[in-house]
Amino acid sequence: MGRESTIDSGGPVLSAYVSAPEGAVSRHGLVLCHGFPSRQRPGAPSRSYHQLADRVTEQLGWAVLAVSLRGCGESAGDFSLGGWVEDVNRAVGHIRELGTEKVWVAGSTTGGSLAILAAAGNPEISGVAAIAARADFDDWDREPDQLLAHARRVAVIKDPDFPADLEAWRSELGRNRPIDRVAELADRPLLILHGSADLQVPPTDARRLAEAHGSAELRIISGGDHRLRHDPRTVALLLGWLGRREEDPDQFVPRCL
Repeated sequence: MGRESTIDSGGPVLSAYVSAPEGAVSRHGLVLCHGFPSRQRPGAPSRSYHQLADRVTEQLGWAVLAVSLRGCGESAGDFSLGGWVEDVNRAVGHIRELGTEKVWVAGSTTGGSLAILAAAGNPEISGVAAIAARADFDDWDREPDQLLAHARRVAVIKDPDFPADLEAWRSELGRNRPIDRVAELADRPLLILHGSADLQVPPTDARRLAEAHGSAELRIISGGDHRLRHDPRTVALLLGWLGRREEDPDQFVPRCL
């Protein structure tokens, strides 16, 4: 069902995992975006994204692409926030080449924020599911040297001479604020899932994003922490939301709880 793939147009070569139903073209496609690697799990995104891709294909019959953003895993390049947004859009274009008519993007932690940013500038993205997403990157913008050092420690920046222009690299952090762009998705479905016990990104970020969107479907999961995508409730809610998009993809009934 699933296979390793690469995205080699428009930028650094990215590694990806594609899951698709055999012998059929799926009308719906989904791109999965990982978060920022940690010191405990440097470099490569978790293979659990591959498992989630297979599950979506098995249960919904969708084509799913789990992308490794530049600098992560086997993907070439070095981390920049603007570059990661570009990579999400490249993944969307890649899955459309499989024949999908509608493409959705789901992301966890930083990946959820990237999904919002990519969709804001790309009308080909039909909707977004954001899990434990941050509303802005202001803390990164205030301490770019610390972010750069962390990016080197977790091996998403490998070139010792990158970035060539630190100020330009930093400016991407201030320009790419999901809270400033999420209203551009007001005419498209947005699912926001957040844990009530998230200590890294407070639930207030989720509420701010939902309010700024205006008609998001917001779910605060009791006791959930920052690694919310591993919670079975999260997976069930995501699959249910995606399934409703398939049943009546042109009907958008906004809801914010």
